[in-house]
Amino acid sequence: MPDLRDKVVLVTGAASGLGEAIAAQAVAAHARVVMIDRQSERLQDAVKKLPADAAERVLALEADLLDRDRLEEVLTEVESRWGVLDVLVNNAGTDVTASMQSLSIEDWDRVIATNLSAPFVLSKMALPMLIERRGQIVNIASTAALRAWPNASAYHASKWGVRGLSHALHAELREVGVRVMCVVAGGMRTPFLLDRFEGLDLSRLQEPANVAKVILMAISTPRGSAIPELMVLPEQESSWP
Repeated sequence: MPDLRDKVVLVTGAASGLGEAIAAQAVAAHARVVMIDRQSERLQDAVKKLPADAAERVLALEADLLDRDRLEEVLTEVESRWGVLDVLVNNAGTDVTASMQSLSIEDWDRVIATNLSAPFVLSKMALPMLIERRGQIVNIASTAALRAWPNASAYHASKWGVRGLSHALHAELREVGVRVMCVVAGGMRTPFLLDRFEGLDLSRLQEPANVAKVILMAISTPRGSAIPELMVLPEQESSWP
């Protein structure tokens, strides 16, 4: 287990799924963890699952990623409480499964805003603190950034965009000491899939805790090296590569 006891890690979409798993793994690694999500009740349930002795190292904040004023408030609160930010994990995401003919423009805008624009906006807002600490940005993409299937045009566009954004920021921000990593995650046993699709073969999905552990190890890569892209697939993944 990596030791992150001197680090502050902010995770979006931390109320469930991979975000919750990353936050839990960061807490286990002794980091100070900021968990943000727009689902307040689910967020509090996630916090309750953490060890009681970690309470002073956890800051759980309700926030809608599309509310930029609220994001400024979140970062101000983080700076007020701990003064620094070492790792930003842009994990929150959404999807609308619909054909192009039936997908509303409003749904398109919301998926792109949540999955692609929000990681850029939050990274830009947090950049001064990240530069100060020679920190890291971790953007969670998907195999949807490498291939395509029907009825997911907005999701594919957003995740291909996240991958492109990540590589562009890796090239740009290394000059100021900020490492940027894109995580291409294969299917996971999370509400994001399980609550929307019936009949999934669970043997072909991975536990989000497994992916979180790999991400924490990658975050702990010694200075002097960088991991611009990390792919974590279910062991039985057959569709990619």
